[in-house]
Amino acid sequence: MKTTYSLEQLLPYIRQHSNFYRKHLQHLPAEGITLKDLPLTNVADYWADSNDLNHWPVLTGNIEDALVFKTGGSTSQGKLTVYSTREWQALVSTFGNSVSSQLKDGDRVANLFFSGDLYASFLFIHDSLAHVKRSICEFPFTGEVSMDVLADALDQHRINVLVGVPAQLLKFAAYLNQHQRVLCGVDTLLYGGESLFGPQLAILTQVFPNVRIASIGYASVDAGLIGATSRDCALGEHRVFEPQTLLEIVDELTGEVIEQCDHTGLLLVTNLTRQLMPLLRYPVGDRACWREPANTPMRKFALKGRSAHSQRVRVGSASLLIDEMRQIVQRVAGTDQWQLRIEHDGYKDIVSVTWVPDANAVATAPRCLALYEALMAHYPALDHLNREGLLELRVLSCNVTDLKLHPRSGKQMRVLDLRPYDAPSLETA
Repeated sequence: MKTTYSLEQLLPYIRQHSNFYRKHLQHLPAEGITLKDLPLTNVADYWADSNDLNHWPVLTGNIEDALVFKTGGSTSQGKLTVYSTREWQALVSTFGNSVSSQLKDGDRVANLFFSGDLYASFLFIHDSLAHVKRSICEFPFTGEVSMDVLADALDQHRINVLVGVPAQLLKFAAYLNQHQRVLCGVDTLLYGGESLFGPQLAILTQVFPNVRIASIGYASVDAGLIGATSRDCALGEHRVFEPQTLLEIVDELTGEVIEQCDHTGLLLVTNLTRQLMPLLRYPVGDRACWREPANTPMRKFALKGRSAHSQRVRVGSASLLIDEMRQIVQRVAGTDQWQLRIEHDGYKDIVSVTWVPDANAVATAPRCLALYEALMAHYPALDHLNREGLLELRVLSCNVTDLKLHPRSGKQMRVLDLRPYDAPSLETA
């Protein structure tokens, strides 16, 4: 059965069956359309009414023979994403084939990704590992395994590969360091869901002295396949999944396509395997730049942080939905003038929410505390990471002049991702 389509094959089907894209593309002719003719998908419009899958205008059909996942946020408000069973199998088989390059026959792999509550990461990696082109053995611990049990199991079962989100891997490393344990048998660590940075790599190699560290690949539950892992990729680099996706980098202000190397712009994906929940020129929320010339097969690109207008920000194991945060800030602080700033200090993420009080405000400390408590209550993952020493949340009032503006458009930037994405890599080819 066909699982990957050309853009010319996919567009007529999408325009006929998706009410959202029919309206979105109504100004275009029926034939002769190229990728650059398509307007960028407006992410906010795309996800409107997505909680009601029976009436979500993006979908091209009914939810039958399908899988439903949550993209992040709170249980009640997290957006839902849908794959047909056929699309899911195409996704995990393609991703698993990519992961094969990072594994070898005989590897014993501890799956430490998280499961439950409609989150996809554990199931996605579990199903992908079933499709790697190597003879491996998976130990599906999940991210809920206790540190002492995991440490003993790695020794007992001679497990040599760990796969998980950076926050969980760093938590485990902190446990090992605290108990003065070094695991020389772990030779491969594959991370996903968030970037790793230089100081964090050093922490991991202290307790895993023989480890090779690499990305397991770049995918998201909403956008699907984005970037393939490869032995020749440095930290933060991936390769385009071909022919399953069409990847573009465009100027954040003008939308002009960027083909030059090392020019940072907004990352767009067009998925050529998904019909039920189609994505055409969809901004994934990350900034990136090309590392190889145009027309290079499976062209290499590097991530450069979250976009200033990203709708979802991943920090450790926490997914922050910007619209949810906007509603919380408005409710508690009574303002729409605020900014989310993400920095990195050693092994810890620093997340700052700065907001502008009204001119007549006298004491802002009580509202800062109330906003801090509201954010912690809404995002339990923040509180968990804080208690583990992996994240610090700061809520600060500021002057309107303290909010950073886009250097070209002059518009307020909602998200400032200042983490060091150019950190040196410990990966080897």
